[in-house]
Order: sequence, then structure tokens, then C-alpha cells
Amino acid sequence: MKPPILEMRRITKEFPGVKALDDVSFQVKKGEIHCLVGENGAGKSTLMKVLSGVYPHGEYAGEIVFEGEIQEFGSISDSEQAGIAIIYQELALIPDMAIFENIFLGHEIGNGFTINWNETVKRAGEMLEKVKLDVNPATKVKDLGVGKQQLVEIAKSLSRDVKLLILDEPTSALNEDDVENLFDLLRDIKDQGVTCVLITHKLKEVIEIADAVTVLRDGKTVCTLDAHEGEVSESVLIRHMVGREIEDIYPKRQHQIADEIVLEVNDWTAYDPNIGRTVFESVKFNLRKGEIVGFAGLMGSGRTELARSIFGNPDKYKTSGNVYIKGSKKNFRHPQESIAAGVAYVTEDRKKNGLILIQDVKQNITLANLKEIARRGVVDDNAEIKVATDYKDSLGIKTPSIEQKVENLSGGNQQKVSVAKWLYVQPEILILDEPTRGIDVGAKFEIYTIMNQLVEQGMSIIMVSSELPEILGMSDRVYIVSSGKITGEMPIEEATQENIMHMATLN
Repeated sequence: MKPPILEMRRITKEFPGVKALDDVSFQVKKGEIHCLVGENGAGKSTLMKVLSGVYPHGEYAGEIVFEGEIQEFGSISDSEQAGIAIIYQELALIPDMAIFENIFLGHEIGNGFTINWNETVKRAGEMLEKVKLDVNPATKVKDLGVGKQQLVEIAKSLSRDVKLLILDEPTSALNEDDVENLFDLLRDIKDQGVTCVLITHKLKEVIEIADAVTVLRDGKTVCTLDAHEGEVSESVLIRHMVGREIEDIYPKRQHQIADEIVLEVNDWTAYDPNIGRTVFESVKFNLRKGEIVGFAGLMGSGRTELARSIFGNPDKYKTSGNVYIKGSKKNFRHPQESIAAGVAYVTEDRKKNGLILIQDVKQNITLANLKEIARRGVVDDNAEIKVATDYKDSLGIKTPSIEQKVENLSGGNQQKVSVAKWLYVQPEILILDEPTRGIDVGAKFEIYTIMNQLVEQGMSIIMVSSELPEILGMSDRVYIVSSGKITGEMPIEEATQENIMHMATLN
């Protein structure tokens, strides 16, 4: 039996108004890939920040035992010196620096006064070989795709003689090939003696890669399961994560789609002058009242660019073609004009483009429609509180207060705030771009339930998603986008993962 490399004993961590971790115990055996799962807000990332020194000793209760010794990390550098490295969902690389500079940033090779660049480049090449990344170490990070940047991050960790590697949602922005490459690498470095802790919401990935799985719920340890003993399945993990059975993650609804076409796009083409190429060409589609239309396709296919061009064209593409809202021709030059016509857009990147994280819940909810609660140019505080409270209750936003800063909410609840913000403009057409990216299975179910309620009330939804099960589970019709063109359309009854993928790979 393998000995534990890590024991976290009775860890408790509190923030103002929130107990993020409540007497959590967590054990990882040496040389295994251990998945840490749970709903957003369960405490996974907080636990790993305690371990990695982001929250230093004294700011939490409990003990950390690493390689048999009690550790009292006062900083991130203390945990790194012990052999612990963490790679976050938002990669910590400097885009304009070369790969070799990034790999050895903070522990440069030299004599204390000068850096030995020749040795740095040589050692960086060795690290890249370890992660099976065949690129010139002098390449700037900004010239790499996300999957290759992820490998550079791992090479950076290996250069520090890492013993325990923590990866927080490492596959959230990767395509299927990059995910497989990453998992192959994790298995390789596991064979080299590196232990891995993987935080992920993607249960199929857990089943594929994990040797063991620990489930957290509401800041407490629920269980640890041995994958080699047949204890891990999707239904078992969901039950432990949410504390209840979810028989079907895609809730059923009564389809009441009207014949009325609320959005029609014909021969829609966009040219991006910044990169000097056409991002999509001769696109044609429509949307009916009370319908969810899914847009499927590979990353980079042009789905998001298409959605944003319809929502006021904030990227300033040179467009041609026609857009009709309820039969009336429109030429949106700014998102405000789209909003006025009844179109709203929930961005795929809620943290960067969808929310103001340092503001509170109520300010974010009312942000897109302040004129409704303003009196002579001044926001009516009581009206704002009422609006925010109503949406908090109706969407089930879990927050201690509507005055809680959004950055302190879980991903699922941040997404609900983002949806509430756009529902407050009272749209008839709602574009949801990757509506469940980075949120857990319980929060996904809640978002899907909200979507069903909206279309039952007569709203129409365009859903852009990279997850084919989500497309199949929630759409009434599907359009497939490949290389900036719509290569197929089908009713959901005819759609399968196989034929969607076939059309998504057409040039």
C-alpha cells in the first residue's frame, strides 16, 4: 500500500460571513492522480490555496503534513520549496516573454549577479522534452495555443523539482485533443514519481484519469473513493456532490415553440480588420419564439464571433448581410442598440467581460439597465435593492447578502448574477455563450432549469456551447459551425454527437 505524501487534518478556513472549510480532512497517496471534486463553493480551491501557502499558516485551523512532516507555510514560496506547485485555471505566464524565461522566472540559473542564458535555454529544452512539447524555447508564450501554454506551465513546475502538482480546472479551455495530450502527460509524470491533485467539474474526465477521488460539499469532506475498486461512477459522484440524485441533468420541458420567427440572419459576413481575415461568411439562420437553438462547433469555428456581431458588433467587424428582429431590418452599431431591440448577450467569460468582480451583487444585476432605477440621474437605492432581491430569489443566487462582492461567489452563482443582469433588460432574445463553463453539475442543472422557465414564458434563446451533451440535452434545433460557415442544421431528434462532429470538422 502506497504511503500518503500529503495529509491535511481538520482544516477550517473562514471568510467574513462564510465558513469556506469546516473541519476538512484530505489525504493523498504518493504517486497517484487524485481528483478533488464538488459543487462550486464546496471549498476545493480554498483547500488547495491553504496547501500552497496562498492562505498562510495562522489564517486557518488544522494541520498540513507533507512527506511525514508538519508544515507551516508562510507563503507560496515556502510551499514551492517543499516541492508543491499549483497551476491555476488562469495561467500565470507572461505572454511577451520567451518560454525559457517563463520556465525559470523566479529561480533563474546564474551566480546571483548574472543569469546564465545558455544554460537556461538548454535546461528549458530539457523541460519541454519532459512534457513532450516540440517548440523552440525562444518562442514567445503569446504565440502558443492554450494547450501548449498549459504544458509550459507544467514544465515550469517540473523545473522546480515538484513532488506534488496541483492543477485547478486545467481542461476548461482545452479541446479534446489537448485534453488527451494533457492526461497522457499526467500519466507519464506520475510514472516519474510526481503526485497530482486535479480539481475538475468534468466527471467523465475524473472517471478517465483518477486513481482516487475526494468529494467536498459545503466546505466539508463527504468521502474518498478508490477508482480501482469500482467505486467511481458519474451517478455516484453526482449523488455525493449535490447530496441528492439527479436522474437527468437536462430537465425536461414542454416544447411550445411558436411559428413566429423572432430573429432572422441572411448572408451575414464579417471581416476583422485587426487580423486581416474573414471570421465568418454567408451565415444564414433563424430563431423562433420560445425556442432554444444550439450552436455547436470546435473552438475557433466562429461561433462566439457570430454571436457578438449580432449583439451590437463590439469587435467592430466590417459586416455585410441582413439581420431582422421580428421582421424589422436592423443594423446594430453598438450593444445598446441591440438591447433596445430586445437582444441580450451573456458572455462566455463572465469574470473578464460579464461582471465587475469588485462590485456587489446588486450593482452587477442592475448595471445594464440603470435608467430603470434612476431618478433624475441618481440611482434609487431602495429600487436597486428590490430589483436585486427579486432576482436573487427567483434565480436562487446563493449569497449571504446582495451586498456581497461578486468575486466572493462561486462560479455557478456568478453565472446566475450574469444571467440576472441581462434578464433585467427584459430581452425577448437571449444569447448564452458557454452558459455552464466552469460550473459544477448541480449549478448546471439550475441554469438549465432557468433556461427552460424562460422559453416557457416566451423568450427565445441562442445557446453557444462546446459541450455536445449540453447541445443535445437542451436544444430544440442545432446549427453546426465550421471555419466560419454553417455546415449543417438539424432538429434535435436527428442530432447525434457523431453527425454533429462530422459537420463540425468540414472545411
